Amino acid sequence: MFDRLEDIVARYEELQAELSTPAVAGDPARLRRLMKEQAELAPLVETYRAYKAAEQDVQDSLAILDEENDEEMRELAKEELADARKRIEELEHQLKILLLPKDPNDEKNVIVEIRAGAGGDEAALFSAELYRMYCRFAERNRWKTELVSVNENGIGGFKEVVFMISGNGAYSKLKYESGVHRVQRVPETESGGRIHTSTSTVAIMPEAEEVDVEIDMNDCKFDVFRASGNGGQCVNTTDSAVRLTHIPTGIVISCQDEKSQLKNKEKALKVLRSRLYDLELAKKQAAEAQERRSQIGTGDRSEKIRTYNFPQGRVTEHRIKLTLYRINDIMDGDLFEIIDSLIAADQAEKLAHLSETA
Repeated sequence: MFDRLEDIVARYEELQAELSTPAVAGDPARLRRLMKEQAELAPLVETYRAYKAAEQDVQDSLAILDEENDEEMRELAKEELADARKRIEELEHQLKILLLPKDPNDEKNVIVEIRAGAGGDEAALFSAELYRMYCRFAERNRWKTELVSVNENGIGGFKEVVFMISGNGAYSKLKYESGVHRVQRVPETESGGRIHTSTSTVAIMPEAEEVDVEIDMNDCKFDVFRASGNGGQCVNTTDSAVRLTHIPTGIVISCQDEKSQLKNKEKALKVLRSRLYDLELAKKQAAEAQERRSQIGTGDRSEKIRTYNFPQGRVTEHRIKLTLYRINDIMDGDLFEIIDSLIAADQAEKLAHLSETA
């Protein structure tokens, strides 16, 4: 591990030297590429330097204990020694996490699909609340949201909603949200006060670039129709809505959020590209799952991952057995504790796997 860290520090110092040369300053594309590489290495280098500084503190404290006779100085040295050893342990753990293989999709934007499952209108209402929850989470992270398509049920619920979230590291945080979300509560239409259980399915897909997935336009069938719902004077007057069918896979995408047919086509193709990319990711993850068992971040949409129990005010994350009694905050987009806990569990799983194979 430490040989690798020394190589990383050497590369970081090379980058610093390159970035200060006139040749790089005059080449914007190369400058951006080198700055990106340097930014990726910086957390590792800073943590490793802190680790080495803590090691030096240990050596200094041991030297004082060997040479010093003054009891007060020796006590101070013992305290500094204990503190430095604790820092070394913490920093070594951080270094192991930073050295874990990076998910190449982590920095990508995401396309989110939420579909009502079991529960009829109550499931559709819950889907609309999940949509709002993710939009609020995006706001808290200063990410941008953009609606792609929505199929409403007439009473404020969503049978299906597709939207984009754009922002630094969006996929790294939201990739753990794929799966079945379950809600338990008394519906407003329930006169007997009985608790009903409904479900919604969430799919999180990294936004795929053209270089990631090449689409043969001969495999695509486009139909145009008049948009419905809210949208101003263009609604029901122009054939601006688009339905895209990908013939080989049978994937169908409808998009009517934009007033321009061309823009709706572009959005539909963007969603198709991400769905095809997601199918390839799912195949790869299935192959990896045969090699090692992992309950975190599998993206299995048939897996019940979380329960929102409104009468008890609790949210239970089943994969890591975490229960929080802050349902109102969570539904308002405060997902940080849940997501941070999922990330920590995923890292622990990967570290354990590395130890087994080392």
